[in-house]
Amino acid sequence: MIMVTGANGQLASLTLRELAERDVPALGASRTPSAAQRHLDFDEPASLELTGVSTLVLVSAGYAEDDRVIVRHRAVLDAAIRDGVSHVVYTSLTGVGDHLGFALAHRATERMIRASGLGWTVLRNGLYAELFGALLTWVPDGLESAFGDGALSAVARADLAAAAAIVATDATAHAGRIYDLVGDQITAAEIAEHLGVAHRTIGLDEYRAQLLADDTLLPFQPPMLASIATSVRHGFLDNTSPDLGQLLDRPLTAPLAVAAKAAAATQP
Repeated sequence: MIMVTGANGQLASLTLRELAERDVPALGASRTPSAAQRHLDFDEPASLELTGVSTLVLVSAGYAEDDRVIVRHRAVLDAAIRDGVSHVVYTSLTGVGDHLGFALAHRATERMIRASGLGWTVLRNGLYAELFGALLTWVPDGLESAFGDGALSAVARADLAAAAAIVATDATAHAGRIYDLVGDQITAAEIAEHLGVAHRTIGLDEYRAQLLADDTLLPFQPPMLASIATSVRHGFLDNTSPDLGQLLDRPLTAPLAVAAKAAAATQP
């Protein structure tokens, strides 16, 4: 049986939908499960029951500081070894993202997986087109951001979910593989143009000040978001790879339209 963690999250729920559409039996797991899901709380090791699971799609529990994320993932991997899981499919971060503020927990998890003795596949996911669009800020004369004219190889979340479902369905065929799953290059200016508005670039110092002044953000989030901005701005996230298209065996979803829709949804 395939299990997908974080079942109520956006990536995991789309992955479960993809598996269902392919008539592949799969079970969702969550700390707040529905009736059809298994309770699985990464912060409660006693809840980590993986009996009957052959392939575990481990969707990163990255919404915390590195030490907490790594402890969570270590606990899940220990449970997988104990309960006889054969293969782990891990949703990681694109290979050029090592300088991002949230990369360390991903690379540490990859290292733990490779040392676990379990079969494994690592999906190094690019940044979501949805996230790129949502990080643009509406101002009276259009959109502003700290991305400058840098390009991001953005990818639609649905495409990543489809790739995860394909790999999980036949995990042994993808054993020991690391896939770099990125999409097409888009810029903040192109998103603004798609929406028929102007784009204005602000400095990284101004952007960081805005982040630090936002009391809705958790302490680890401002440096994480600033690292995305400077990485895009200076051309460190515009890598290309054929891996996603080859896995899907179809054209990728156009990230510009996805990002523009996400930006439009935040317009006041």
